[in-house]
Amino acid sequence: MSDTAGERYVPINKGNYSMDTPERERLFERHRGEGWEEEYAKYRADWAELPRRQQVRDYPLLVDLELSSVCNLHCPMCYTITDKFKKHVNTTRMEWDLYTRIIDEIGGHVPAIRLSLRGEALLHKRFADCIRYAKSHGIREVSTLTHGGKLTHDFFKEIVEAGIDWITISADGVGETYERIRKPIKFGELMEKIRAMDSYKKQHGLRRPVIKVQGIWPAIRENPQEYYDTFSPYVDLVAFNPLIDYLGNDTQIEYLESFTCPQQYQRLVIGADGLVMKCSNDEENREVIGDAKVETVHQIWHGDKMNAVRDLQKRDRGFMESAVCRRCYLPRKTADETSEVGGRTFAVKNYVFRIQEIGK
Repeated sequence: MSDTAGERYVPINKGNYSMDTPERERLFERHRGEGWEEEYAKYRADWAELPRRQQVRDYPLLVDLELSSVCNLHCPMCYTITDKFKKHVNTTRMEWDLYTRIIDEIGGHVPAIRLSLRGEALLHKRFADCIRYAKSHGIREVSTLTHGGKLTHDFFKEIVEAGIDWITISADGVGETYERIRKPIKFGELMEKIRAMDSYKKQHGLRRPVIKVQGIWPAIRENPQEYYDTFSPYVDLVAFNPLIDYLGNDTQIEYLESFTCPQQYQRLVIGADGLVMKCSNDEENREVIGDAKVETVHQIWHGDKMNAVRDLQKRDRGFMESAVCRRCYLPRKTADETSEVGGRTFAVKNYVFRIQEIGK
């Protein structure tokens, strides 16, 4: 759907876009669903259809489990290094007992979990155990987002054997551009790790974990072909994100005329300290809807606070009543910029009035 389509715009997967070929995109999806094809097809269909029908499943389709709200990088556009974030968020790692209790409940009910949110998930000392425990309890897809700094050969081997299904690596640009942003990781070291992961998969005939590389558009814009050519031989998919207002600096925002958020029908987001946010874009815990330390996932998902979020989104421009929603990128209007890779033209949906400069 376009930003102007229909009476009620429900964006699905807005904010992350492939710059890859249709053939590689199809292969990426096929490998994600390999071994649970029928369930996977329903999971992906429900991801789009439940929000459009405003239908609440018994359990969410995805549970985000923030294993760590701590990060060891100092990226200029990242909110986790700001005093404001540290004031509002308990920077910690999820306790094992809390993690296992959540998995014990949702196993067999929730198709997928994402072991990351705001910090660097791989800093959790029992990261591999978290994967292993989830897979042994019926979670079909375990994914994570990482800066890749910890993905050594031995660590990658360990998490592959544990059953990781999908790894997304944030790589903003190449060479010196990357190193200016992703301090203190060196680009050559990252590429060594990515090539080694590809080699390991090929040596062992593995199609999973699927590996995706993505970067923020301003770090790619000057030479998207170079970005694609650098990563595509070694990963399954190459993607990008238009720059959002990570630091909350925007004062002029243009919104969609009629917007409804999909997330309250798709996912539940649990922070490292057990506090449950209403969505994955509440970076500072400003609208907490539950506490997984004292409530079950089912209770929170069907609780009064989550239902109030759904009711707000059903009202005409109800999203404007929430400070979190007003700052979110999902209800923002976009303006297309076009770019080209390998003769393929694709649209970059930049947010209107969003300065395309990293750190601003």
